[in-house]
Amino acid sequence: MGLGNRAVGEGPVTFTADEVEYDQTTNMVTARGKVEAWQGDRVLRADEFTYDRDTGVATATGNVALIEPDGQTLFADRVELTDGMRDAAIEGIRGLLAANARVAAAGARRTGGTVTDLARVVYSSCDLCPEDPTRPPLWQLRARIATLDSVEQRVRYRDAAVQFGGVPLLYTPYFSHASPDAPRASGFLSPTFGQTRFLGGFAELPYYWAIDDHSDATISVTASTDQVPNLGGAYRRRFNSGEVTFEGSIGNLDGTDADGIGGHVFSQGRFTLDENWRVGFAVNRASSREYLQAWRYGAPRVLTTTAYAEGFWGAEGYARIDSMLYQGLDAANSTDLTPFVLPRGYADYVFPNDGLGGRFTVDASAFSLFRSSGTDTRRVATRTTYELPLIGGMGDIWTFRTHADLVGGWVDGLALAPTYGDAGGDGFFGRGHIRTALDWRMPFVRSAGEYGSQIIEPRVQVVTGPATGSQLRFPNEDSVDFEFTDANLFSLNRFYGRDRFEGGTRADAALRGAWLFPNGGQIEGLAGRSVRLATDETFADGSGLENRSSDWVGRLRLAPVTWLELLGRGRLDKDTGEGRLWDATATVFGGPFSLSGGYLLTNPAPNVTTRKREEFSLGGTFRLNEYWRVGLFGRYDIGLDRPVAAQASATYEDECFIFETRFVRSWAEDPSTRADYTGGTLLLFRVGLKTIGDFGLRAL
Repeated sequence: MGLGNRAVGEGPVTFTADEVEYDQTTNMVTARGKVEAWQGDRVLRADEFTYDRDTGVATATGNVALIEPDGQTLFADRVELTDGMRDAAIEGIRGLLAANARVAAAGARRTGGTVTDLARVVYSSCDLCPEDPTRPPLWQLRARIATLDSVEQRVRYRDAAVQFGGVPLLYTPYFSHASPDAPRASGFLSPTFGQTRFLGGFAELPYYWAIDDHSDATISVTASTDQVPNLGGAYRRRFNSGEVTFEGSIGNLDGTDADGIGGHVFSQGRFTLDENWRVGFAVNRASSREYLQAWRYGAPRVLTTTAYAEGFWGAEGYARIDSMLYQGLDAANSTDLTPFVLPRGYADYVFPNDGLGGRFTVDASAFSLFRSSGTDTRRVATRTTYELPLIGGMGDIWTFRTHADLVGGWVDGLALAPTYGDAGGDGFFGRGHIRTALDWRMPFVRSAGEYGSQIIEPRVQVVTGPATGSQLRFPNEDSVDFEFTDANLFSLNRFYGRDRFEGGTRADAALRGAWLFPNGGQIEGLAGRSVRLATDETFADGSGLENRSSDWVGRLRLAPVTWLELLGRGRLDKDTGEGRLWDATATVFGGPFSLSGGYLLTNPAPNVTTRKREEFSLGGTFRLNEYWRVGLFGRYDIGLDRPVAAQASATYEDECFIFETRFVRSWAEDPSTRADYTGGTLLLFRVGLKTIGDFGLRAL
């Protein structure tokens, strides 16, 4: 049934009911029993509905439910509607909002269809106790007056108090937050309070600005007792083809080696040009590491600024060109030796399989690298790879591989940077190298019946190529960090880059065994070593490859059941069997908990570290019940005989409330190696009232 009304552009009020009565004398329509009335996108349900056709006033009583266009539902004892259901006077209101939020009030008035004023209001997103619904929820916000603005999507309170378990703990004369259904809304975010040794007591107040549908910003001011205020901000924007993010700050710092005005900029962006190409950038600079630590912007040791373009052509082709600018923030590192790379390019292409089943891969790379003091290098390189797998008559697997490299370039100042080469090598350099290998594997498979299957697989590879001789006269930019493990035992060139080649003739051998269980678990291990015809002086002492016979390398994985996994790899001295590298982890999964432990042993690495590192770690997470979980982690340096880091956390989370506390303690590194890296303590408390905001306390 449709009835005329005085609203403009809203259309008639239409309703259905079990019984409808019309009084011609008073021009009043009365509907009873399962009444449902709607106009536009608003729907009203009630036991009884009366409509005055002269005044356009509609009154609903008995189990009233008013469904808003955004899906939110208001329940009431009595509702009086005017202006085509846009304006309303409501008695005994109860609302079910988005994100599980609930609101109740003694009365309410809505004007213009957008603003609703509530009197003596209670708001919470907590579920009521199913055994005792009259019991106060975990938290609730009570206020004398509250205003819901559906246009601005904000809720504002006056004379408000936050209660926990019915006990008021916080009072404020004014408070506002975004509506639960608001995707984004401008306004102040929850402040963070704390104390640090640099700042003293501090308070951070951030403001969130929803600029438009595609961009937003956050502006924060941090005031402290020991420093002048710091201003920070972040800007984010999404485009149809990509996104950008800018973050920065400016402030002053007293009481450190970096006194004075400081600041930082962290930014990045990425854009898709077409189906093959994308471009991007990152600009990261800071006045000092002390500034970042003091104002809680992290503590990186190196910042990288880059711009790049890269292309993808399925699995066949890839290309990238970029530039790199590094800023070392660690006082132990010389900024004069920090490189500036402009430009650097790389491309590769994988050809389709040939008639024999083999595959060619070709790549090319080039870079120009500059330093304030030390080696300047410009280099081009290319590598052609061919790999042909064959299956023998007994199921043995043969693989033929070959690499051919060409490298050329120009170097200046080689004598000034011994780390990157030796004296006497300035000027043009060029060289080529080729390596060829024949790899044989023979997997023996045996059924273990109901216990799965077993595999024993011997593997032998012979690699040959010209001896390289001394390579110290060539710059070394990409092959400084080297570690011999089972992962590169069968690599044709065990150096990761192109500045160092592995020449001569050698044989690599390993034995792999595995037991595969029906439940998906397995036990798998490998042990092997390498033997060459002549020593290669390219490998430094302690690398494990400095002699004709290499160290032993191996790995082991034990995962017989779904709740246990042990992973380990190691390298043993070829003569004494002493461990030169151990890296092992063990993890236990137990439903509500997981526990992991690790052990690491590494010897000094040439050009990288100067001391032996030996440490173990232990950590785990435990879910105590549906709401509580705790976490523990610790790391101990055996060589220095002291802890490195420790952390403990506890978190409570339910449908409406989050409480988190975290304790982190770090100890200073060996003063002889990292004099500027000091330890510290962090204590963090965070309280979150869902749909309202978070409140944090931080001590450092």
